[in-house]
Amino acid sequence: MTTETPVEEMSFETAMQELERVVDQLERGDVALDASIALYDRGSQLKKRCEDELKRAEEKVRAIAFDANGQPSGTQPLDAG
Repeated sequence: MTTETPVEEMSFETAMQELERVVDQLERGDVALDASIALYDRGSQLKKRCEDELKRAEEKVRAIAFDANGQPSGTQPLDAG
């Protein structure tokens, strides 16, 4: 069962949970062809959302600046080299 929430508004956790449900339904194979196609499409959107959110989080982590002792000392702009 999928939610009506637009994928682009989902948190990573919500998108991942729904993606797991979609994969489970597709793996069981008890869904009609048309519904399977719709599920596959939704799953593709959810996968992309999760990948985008992970990338965004990785960029935030990379932007954390460390001092000489290896301690976080603030953040840098994401576009800083």
